[in-house]
Amino acid sequence: MNPFRPPSLSLRFVPVWRRNFLVWRKLAIPSLLGNLADPMIYMLGFGYGLGSLLPEVGGLPYITFIAAGAVCFSTMNAATFEALYSAFSRMQVQRTWDAILNAPMALDDLVLAELVWAASKAALSGAAILAVAAALGLVASPLALWLLPLVFLTGLAFAALGLIVTALAPSYDFFMYYFTLFVTPMTLLSGVFFPVEQLPVALQALSAALPLSHAVRLARPLFSDEVPQGAWLHVAVLVAYAVAAFWLALGLARRRLLK
Repeated sequence: MNPFRPPSLSLRFVPVWRRNFLVWRKLAIPSLLGNLADPMIYMLGFGYGLGSLLPEVGGLPYITFIAAGAVCFSTMNAATFEALYSAFSRMQVQRTWDAILNAPMALDDLVLAELVWAASKAALSGAAILAVAAALGLVASPLALWLLPLVFLTGLAFAALGLIVTALAPSYDFFMYYFTLFVTPMTLLSGVFFPVEQLPVALQALSAALPLSHAVRLARPLFSDEVPQGAWLHVAVLVAYAVAAFWLALGLARRRLLK
């Protein structure tokens, strides 16, 4: 049977999502602090340190400019780490997936549960950065509340991409290739730390194809009380990444586990 056939999904993913939530709840505070550390350091360090040396960037104070990028960056990081290290542990090391599949549970629903759980956890991280930014007076409008569904959608896209790597990975070491060759370059090319318009034309074209760029282009106007231009296009790109990457990840997981 073709492992890349269309997904067959049901609400049976919900108990698996709940199982992951209950396990995470025991270590919720250390987990959140770990996911928040990097984006908070970047936002406060660059925002106040480098920002004091810069004029406005993209029409915004630099601390506000980078805060919008930090929300997306935090969401990407949390979704990626959960879909890589935690999902791989459950699949390969702890054999949790094998145990769950002995119940009346299809692999399709199990992978969907991992996707939605990683996105849910990422949304918490993004929302926490948003709350910190609001406490610092960097949020200018209630429009910023639209960032809450945005971070969940962004989490879905990056969780799906991470699950592709997990389905292919022979060990934890394999993940370093993903971070070095994809995540880090994408962070630098997607407008998190500086405007994409500062890049050469060829790199601007590459940036336009990256999911993080579309998340940032949606997030930054919302911080300054503006409706993002071409919002539906950016949303459509993130949805396309989430759907296509999930389909591919599921096919690879079927090929790996259902031999």
